[in-house]
Amino acid sequence: MHIGVPRERHVDEHRVGLTPAGVELLTAAGHVCSVESDAGRGAGFSNVDYERAGGRIVYSSEEAHGRADLVFRVGQVTEEEAGWLQPGAIIAGFLHLAARRRTVVETLLEKRITAIAYETIQQDDGVLPVLVPMSQVGGRMVPQVAARLLQNDHGGKGILLGGVPGVPPAEVLIIGAGTVGTAAAHAFLGIGATVYLLDRDLARLQRIDDRCAGGRRPIMMVSHPFNIRKTVKFADVLVGAVLVPGARTPVVVTREMVKSMKPRSVIIDVAIDQGGCVETSRPTTHRDPTFVEEGIIHYCVPTMTSVVARTATHAFNNAMWPFMWEVARLGLDEALGRMPALKRGVATHAGHVVNAALAAHLGVEEVSL
Repeated sequence: MHIGVPRERHVDEHRVGLTPAGVELLTAAGHVCSVESDAGRGAGFSNVDYERAGGRIVYSSEEAHGRADLVFRVGQVTEEEAGWLQPGAIIAGFLHLAARRRTVVETLLEKRITAIAYETIQQDDGVLPVLVPMSQVGGRMVPQVAARLLQNDHGGKGILLGGVPGVPPAEVLIIGAGTVGTAAAHAFLGIGATVYLLDRDLARLQRIDDRCAGGRRPIMMVSHPFNIRKTVKFADVLVGAVLVPGARTPVVVTREMVKSMKPRSVIIDVAIDQGGCVETSRPTTHRDPTFVEEGIIHYCVPTMTSVVARTATHAFNNAMWPFMWEVARLGLDEALGRMPALKRGVATHAGHVVNAALAAHLGVEEVSL
């Protein structure tokens, strides 16, 4: 296969779709890897690193996309980038197509592209193996972001997350007890914050409680509108960590709920890459990460983990490699036949939408893969 590794062009995106170690393994197996110049610079990988691994440096994103049978990306593909792909090519990344413009999907369908969304690769037990490490990174980043935004010099109310003897800690509300929410909860608890963790799945909350036996644990509640309305009123930090794989995230925190929060509290909507779970959220960037709406500081950066690019790149490359290696080694059809989890990650194929959640979002017919 001819494999392309383009440089990500979203603002402040420093991660890269494939490490030099991956390039070395692929080229040793006889594949050709075209890596766009400076694609790995933000993650600490130089052009020389890729050349030593056997990669070829190309000098335009159009070439990195257009020559390839298989493109390794990190984030969302633009309509222009989708247009550069050769008909029938494969593109893999955290594509979040339900949160993209419809024209992006239409371009993928028109060119009969197989789009593999890492975030929907799903094992039989429901685990999302490629998304998990990225969610862990994001969850562990949340407290450091929250701590900074609560400071007076960032517009916050001047609260120390962990408090001190005689002064209570911050009260943190996390909605969604998946990987992001659980990782964030443990990190906040480690700092000393008081944590409320809400989720619709009572069994999941029970499992978290069992794992916390003997140590500090979050206050856990079932996530329904009554409990959300009650807890947002006193939360110093609200973390949106809701996920519906492949679909747009539902809004669970309304504008009226935001209005009821204490002034200068902080909302961190980690679900913004799938549209956001807070009605007042809108995407921001690392260069301008926050805005104030209804008196509340909002942090809504879709590429949150991109500023820890080296850690994040290694983390998701470790997770995606067993799947994408099989695509390169066996070809798409055989790899999909052998790996049901990978098959669930395919969003578009041969001119059709093959993911049920994406098809429902777009209002089109799902075609079985």
